[in-house]
Amino acid sequence: MSQIAFITGATSGFGAACARVFAAHGWSLVLCGRRLERLETLRIELAGAVSVHAFALDIRDELAVNTAIAALPSAFAEVDVLVNNAGLALGLEPAQRCDMEDWQRMIDTNIKGLLYCTRALLPGMVSRNRGHIVNVGSVAGSYPYPGGNVYGATKAFVQQFSLNLRADLLGTRVRVTNVEPGLAESEFSLVRYKGDDDKAARTYEGTEPLRPDDIADIVYWAATRPGHVNLNRIEVMPVCQAFSPFAIHREA
Repeated sequence: MSQIAFITGATSGFGAACARVFAAHGWSLVLCGRRLERLETLRIELAGAVSVHAFALDIRDELAVNTAIAALPSAFAEVDVLVNNAGLALGLEPAQRCDMEDWQRMIDTNIKGLLYCTRALLPGMVSRNRGHIVNVGSVAGSYPYPGGNVYGATKAFVQQFSLNLRADLLGTRVRVTNVEPGLAESEFSLVRYKGDDDKAARTYEGTEPLRPDDIADIVYWAATRPGHVNLNRIEVMPVCQAFSPFAIHREA
């Protein structure tokens, strides 16, 4: 029987790339996201090679998450790897000018949605004494930058939650990994700038950023290490990205 990967936010970017990598290695897939039309296109693409169960889901809705996972067909119910990929950043305004609705949406998706999916699938993994939670975090969870306010804070939560999960899971064979990408080109910036193509494109001008396939390869590699190996954190940046000196404001 093939192993099963459950991937959130599978309609584009890292999520769709993860689906293709796992499918290429024969895994059965549970795919969810908010855009059903895109999910169906991906399901058709992959279904010829592997078994795919795809459904529309807004992970911010706790009841919907619990209902969908409880209703998984038996062939897909014993999930081996959960890839908590769904997440977003909104805006780059300083905190004093941010839209509170943007803050709430990032918290509801990046924190609460990740918690709902994890909590719904984790008991089964523990009872079977196997499984792997792969969270897609960000370097923004470790390194602050202007305008990163709540987005960075949500990814810092993901980082610490991942470590705390490992502490709780000691004595089981359930693994937890936080994958933390830096500059990566996907729909991320298009969402952050609310559909402004020009602003999104300028984010990557003159750079060679990470691609969704790069992150998908890392996620798959982490998930397929020997069972006694747990990768706590994987931080990855493109070569074009590094660290700056501390910012210092000097009075005129």
